[in-house]
Amino acid sequence: MSSVLSSVDQRTQLVGENRLELLMFTLNSRQTFAINVFKVKEVLKLPPLTQLPGSHPSIRGVASLRGESLPVIDLRRAIGFPTLQEEAVQNLIITEYNRTVQAS
Repeated sequence: MSSVLSSVDQRTQLVGENRLELLMFTLNSRQTFAINVFKVKEVLKLPPLTQLPGSHPSIRGVASLRGESLPVIDLRRAIGFPTLQEEAVQNLIITEYNRTVQAS
């Protein structure tokens, strides 16, 4: 357990040193995107989604994870790429910004 705490301490000290850790991902084969790891809560496979009638086209639905309902945003569609086929393996990045949690 002490190794976990020392790892956390080491990472939190990066901010004071103007250093940054990024989670890098792709939405297509040509472009790489990144997000600050301090904003990422979890990465997992896309669970079953509940559709929301009348929602914005970029909202894929709502995922229920550990008793919490999270809106799932289709980043590909939001920036103009075609949506992936349902049978394709997809990952979900759960993030927290300004005390709100969402998944993309």
